[in-house]
Amino acid sequence: MTIRPNWAPDADVEAIVAGRHPNPFSVLGPHACPGGAALRAFAPGARRLTALFADGEQAALEARGGEGFFEGFVARRPPFAYRFLAEGEAGSWDWDDPYRFGPILGEMDDHLLVEGAHLELYRRLGAHHMTHEGVEGVHFSVWAPHAKRVSVVGEFNQWDGRRHPMRKRIDSGLWEIFLPGAAEGALYKYEILPASSAVLPLKADPFGQEAQLRPSTASVVASTKAFRWTDAAFLAARGKSDPRRAPLSIYEVHLGSWRRGEGNRFPTYDELADSLIPYAREQGFTHLELLPVSEHPLDASWGYQPIGLFAPTSRFGEAEGFKRFVDRAHAEGLGVILDWVPAHFPTDEHGLAWFDGGPLYEHADPQRGFQPDWNTAIYDFGRSEVANFLAVNALYWFEQFHIDGLRVDAVASMLYLDYSRKEGEWSPNVHGGKENLEAIAFLQKVNTLVYERYPGTLMIAEESTSWPGVSQPVHAGGLGFGFKWNMGWMNDTLRYIAQDPIFRRWSHDRLTFGLLYAFAENFVLPISHDEVVHGKGSLIGKMPGDEWRKFANARAYFAFMWAHPGKKLLFMGQDFGQTREWSEDRSLDWDLLQYPPHAGLSLLVRDLNHLYRKHAALHARDCEAEGFQWLVVDDSDASVFAWLRRGGHDDPAVAILVNFTPVPRPDYRIGLPAPGRWREILNTDAQIYGGGGLGNLGAVEAVAEPHNGQPASARVMAPPLGAIYLLYEPDAKLET
Repeated sequence: MTIRPNWAPDADVEAIVAGRHPNPFSVLGPHACPGGAALRAFAPGARRLTALFADGEQAALEARGGEGFFEGFVARRPPFAYRFLAEGEAGSWDWDDPYRFGPILGEMDDHLLVEGAHLELYRRLGAHHMTHEGVEGVHFSVWAPHAKRVSVVGEFNQWDGRRHPMRKRIDSGLWEIFLPGAAEGALYKYEILPASSAVLPLKADPFGQEAQLRPSTASVVASTKAFRWTDAAFLAARGKSDPRRAPLSIYEVHLGSWRRGEGNRFPTYDELADSLIPYAREQGFTHLELLPVSEHPLDASWGYQPIGLFAPTSRFGEAEGFKRFVDRAHAEGLGVILDWVPAHFPTDEHGLAWFDGGPLYEHADPQRGFQPDWNTAIYDFGRSEVANFLAVNALYWFEQFHIDGLRVDAVASMLYLDYSRKEGEWSPNVHGGKENLEAIAFLQKVNTLVYERYPGTLMIAEESTSWPGVSQPVHAGGLGFGFKWNMGWMNDTLRYIAQDPIFRRWSHDRLTFGLLYAFAENFVLPISHDEVVHGKGSLIGKMPGDEWRKFANARAYFAFMWAHPGKKLLFMGQDFGQTREWSEDRSLDWDLLQYPPHAGLSLLVRDLNHLYRKHAALHARDCEAEGFQWLVVDDSDASVFAWLRRGGHDDPAVAILVNFTPVPRPDYRIGLPAPGRWREILNTDAQIYGGGGLGNLGAVEAVAEPHNGQPASARVMAPPLGAIYLLYEPDAKLET
């Protein structure tokens, strides 16, 4: 080997060895020179380094500086294939040089990322096992525009950031490298050298599709094995559906505490598929809504402080296991909704916070980039690359995991610049208002993309204010969600039901007020996890009185809810009267189902769901005023409410009456829209539910005697702390 005049400058050698060179591909690997190529490598711990060529020839490289940098001349013109063989005190090892491979990303990736229009970004960034230039390996790519140097580190290079510094794409701030020989299942992170400070703590991959189980924090190279979905028919039917006119009864679930395994271990996705899915199907729910399944470091956050937005949590197994779970749910006719958290992210050092040495994913202004309520960071929704990252994440769950909807958490915190801030702690937008214009535009973009690509799916907002048009189309000036949680209804009705019945007459309007705005949005009525934590107790615990009254109240309340306009959501455990406050650290108290009050409540929820799904009057016009009519609205002294639900013109109407006092009312007269037979299809006081058995012998006969503005009327038994549903059957005769 002869020393050539185009050998690397000493400054470049020193920078490579020190791990601070900004452009390692300009130094390492083969570089054309007169008569051949200069070949350079960095191999810490090596005393000798030899290049091995495909044709059997070899070339020894010369050590420079004694720190692991080697260089030599070969009489070959790049590109050419070779491997390195190193010898040192630890023995010998060989590898295929990553610095001989060309880039995988292209100018279009740069352009689309900067424009915020790269909707396939998760296929390009992150870690992807592939074949490149005829060699198997893993392509790593990450966005860190302000970094001076980025390296991928892992078990494959002893977590040494000097070994595999990446190629920077100047136009976009993307960094990439192809590591030949790297395999699926490999642990990795990114080591980032900021422009003006020491190396940052190692960062997990923002686009990592699998991750280690906490407390470990590394990303994992995901499997590329193609999953065999069996849900084509389910997805096709979904695409033709109109969720507003369909039954939507959601069972909200925290997977980690649904049913723990032996020794209080987490269940696997497959175990959950075997237990949760059949249960939800038999109970008549249409959808499961899962508290966030994105990887998160803290169990007590329930997933609402995610780090790995693209990685299903490893608490329950590998990502393919979650695909099996969704596929099984679809096979059983259940949709799957995920809670999604674009409102904030935790500041754990291995996450997105100050990712490349300064604000990147978060807004640079603390008034817009920090959330004091949760001590978390807030995304910079106005930065195109960040908005693109989040939008792609939403699409990713639909595309890769076939989910059926997203419930977007904490939307109110995104919409208002003054959210949880005092005067002087926030700055107005360009128009002088408190609206977060960038967040609004982001939400509109995501909703538009999802509904364009996945018709029949659900985008649901947890929005706790009176922001107008949350569930109105974007083209009409709305945010573009399909549905909004009705937090006002939830708060009013829970306050009402928690009162002793003797005081309810003075709170009558808490149950009627919601109908003044019930059709302003497409609402979901949520009794969610937030109502059974942090000292709030369980739902059954909120009910007044002794055990009988508590369960009678709960049954009447559920019947009121299921017949009220709006889609339904119930958190797990409330369906059978869980008595302890929910905790993420333990299973639900399934042993309670051996006791009649709990078994009866569970049976009632099942029957309510099946009635809700069977009768169009109870769901087809959940979002339309034409589907609702008060029959008794002002009987506060008796705490009785009655109303009518209608579906289409050919669908029989259902009349509902609820008595929220423990006083039976055996001769209660209600107006009805037509005379004839009204069959009692539900009575929450039935003995099978744990009630006293007071009812209407299967049906009532309405006669042509006007009452309360209706052309007909009937005298009914209004059971104590009970509800009845009456289905109109005009052609049937009342049995005597």
